[in-house]
Amino acid sequence: MTVNIQFIKSETNTYLEEMVTKHLDKLSQKYEWIIRAEVFFKKEKGTYGKGKICEIQLSIPGKDIFASSDETSFEAAIAETVQDLERQLKVRKQVMYNR
Repeated sequence: MTVNIQFIKSETNTYLEEMVTKHLDKLSQKYEWIIRAEVFFKKEKGTYGKGKICEIQLSIPGKDIFASSDETSFEAAIAETVQDLERQLKVRKQVMYNR
């Protein structure tokens, strides 16, 4: 699986890169058919949310999967986004294997 990470309106952070890569590697081991991950970290000031946004789009067979979360820290945003992706991947796996 290829992982592409971009920081928008914030500085590059190797700790966050390693953290999200670690989470995505676990998903990749569990769901071998993940092709690519596009990760976006955004810092938003004055939003109604909490300001630290993590968006992840996974390229998989069929339609891509997308999840996003807005939290007070990027670490929490990563965890929430990966949980959402895992839920979607479980559903997609059931659909793929029940055909």
